[in-house]
Amino acid sequence: MSNSPWPSWLATEPEQVDENIKKVKGLANEVKAQLDALPPSVLALSTFAFGSVTAMSTVLFYKRYMRRIKNSEWVTPKQLTRKRWIRGMVTSVGDADNFRLYHTPPLGGYRWPIKFRSIPTLSKNLKNETLHIRIAGVDAPEAAHFGKPAQPYAAESLQWLREKVLGRHVYCQLLRKDQYSRVVAQVHLSPRILPGFLFRGKNLPAEMLKSGWATTYEQAGAEYGKLGKEGYLRLENEAKAARRGMWKHGTNIESPAEYKRRHAIASDAAEPAKPATPPSNSGKKSLWSKIFS
Repeated sequence: MSNSPWPSWLATEPEQVDENIKKVKGLANEVKAQLDALPPSVLALSTFAFGSVTAMSTVLFYKRYMRRIKNSEWVTPKQLTRKRWIRGMVTSVGDADNFRLYHTPPLGGYRWPIKFRSIPTLSKNLKNETLHIRIAGVDAPEAAHFGKPAQPYAAESLQWLREKVLGRHVYCQLLRKDQYSRVVAQVHLSPRILPGFLFRGKNLPAEMLKSGWATTYEQAGAEYGKLGKEGYLRLENEAKAARRGMWKHGTNIESPAEYKRRHAIASDAAEPAKPATPPSNSGKKSLWSKIFS
């Protein structure tokens, strides 16, 4: 029986240790000899290439995990093409299908154990510091805007969305920008238990359709995520059948798309036609005015 204080599988003979040390030293000497044999220009080029790769990797790491996207103008075409996911806190909800997001990058200092920054709470400190997010794939009842009356259930759908996301972290997949410079995004709630960098929470637009506070957005360029348009329409029809949300008194109501279409037609009809004006010669000066001007 061995008298060694260590288990047999950890015991190493002194001769074997010396042999391993000699092998490591020999390998190190061989590498050094190969480096010394390289021409100075090749060695300098290799050092420059290694430094460039390291610097580029550092920049990419910073952009991906540390730099905050302050507002919609900071969103790049590459981020939209790659459909990048970002995490942030909802700071305000103005309408029932869009909100303001304060981006909190993974290593930006907004999360434990490296938390050293806080999210502003005052409106003046949030100015130009949030992304205007338009929830993709759904349309909610329109609130009163520009002299147009609010749709029925606009207040209820707005309240539902505020209770779901206001002051909470959500995950947004950036898709494109619309005509109002809002960022159209697939939105998921934060998971309750599992880590968000591995799992997504509930699909927010799907939850809106299930609850009966939104309709499927069917205009050109709509994005529906994994469920697809058919999945969104199925959830909308289930809510109608169950009389949930805006459908509690029946389905014979004006949809948000029909509401916007009706007001667009009325606005075009109310705009007076501009009379054709003959070409003016006001831009040309007479000889007399050229002399005395």
